[in-house]
Amino acid sequence: MLRSLYSGISGLRAHQAMLDVTGNNIANVNTAGYKGSSVQFQDTLSQLTRSGSAAQAATGGSNAAQVGLGVQVAAISTNFSQGSAQATGRSTDMMISGDGFFITSKGGQQAYTRAGAFDFDSRGRLVSPDGALLQGWPAVNGQVNSGAALGSLRVSKDMVAPATPTSKAGLGGNLPSDAAAGTTLVRDVQVFDATGASRQLSMTFTKTAAGWDVAAADANGTTASGTLAFANGRLTAGGALTVGTIAVDMAAVTGNAGSTTISVTSHDGNAAGTLESFAMGTDGTLTGSFTNGESVVIGQVALANFTNPGGLEKTGSSGYRATASSGPATIGAAGQGGFGELTSGYVEMSNVDLSQEFTNLIVAQRGFQANARIITTSDEVLQELTQLKR
Repeated sequence: MLRSLYSGISGLRAHQAMLDVTGNNIANVNTAGYKGSSVQFQDTLSQLTRSGSAAQAATGGSNAAQVGLGVQVAAISTNFSQGSAQATGRSTDMMISGDGFFITSKGGQQAYTRAGAFDFDSRGRLVSPDGALLQGWPAVNGQVNSGAALGSLRVSKDMVAPATPTSKAGLGGNLPSDAAAGTTLVRDVQVFDATGASRQLSMTFTKTAAGWDVAAADANGTTASGTLAFANGRLTAGGALTVGTIAVDMAAVTGNAGSTTISVTSHDGNAAGTLESFAMGTDGTLTGSFTNGESVVIGQVALANFTNPGGLEKTGSSGYRATASSGPATIGAAGQGGFGELTSGYVEMSNVDLSQEFTNLIVAQRGFQANARIITTSDEVLQELTQLKR
């Protein structure tokens, strides 16, 4: 049989693969995180019809004569260039600007993806559309250990920021030096115990001939007292008071005439609070805002990178699996060690270039047609051969 017949068949198969890859790229033009693929061809074995010879003193050398046996697909490569950003306004959507992959787990199997369209499941865990759990480092007492094992990231309304007992309070402003002796001013400070229960700490200032006396009475029965002395409106003595376990700082209080502005300027401690909202930083840190005014770190999104991303195996659902060709995954935090930064409220769109894909579609179609003509022509030659004997 004619070798050209089989060369034409190999050409049909190769260009059919190119059509398949191009069609898949076009079909995924709006798939978040999709990376386009391209086909590379190479020739197959060539049949040697005449060997080459070396040059001699009296005769020149000759080149070998070879007839190629067709074409084959050498590789189907994935283009991991950055896709365009699409704003969604959803805090659970994330986009990697730069290198790296999100890590997901489903059924105990890890996968890697660039598609950052995540949402919550019934347990408050961040999941991909196919139910894979986003992996990262859950925070323990507001601290993230990036050296710990990866786990599912959970952001739920039932999260509670623990109560913090009050340990210090501060007062500032002015006590009028021209007030009549016996004048009293009362300022209340809201303080909290270790369970988050609030109570009042009353600070009573009484004018004396030498300055001001201060008496503190905690609602739990603890009391303390002291004297504030001023010189030219500046505090010279009595700027601190300890009421039980609470240190009261009055160093900022002044004693000028004509103004009464003494007030509570600061205090720590708060009641327990529940989660109101959360936000994500560029390093993937998830920070929750609680009803008690506290901002507590909930966890951090982990990213993976590979020595050879082109060696990853596609597993469907916009995911990839590590292979011997890709090498093992390197785990790290966004914005560090060659990893890209994370942006909340955006997703990365497909990097498919439609103009290039339609051009590839035309090239593949014409290549397929040309190889079909090879088969037709070879068939006509064979027909002529069969008609030599009539």
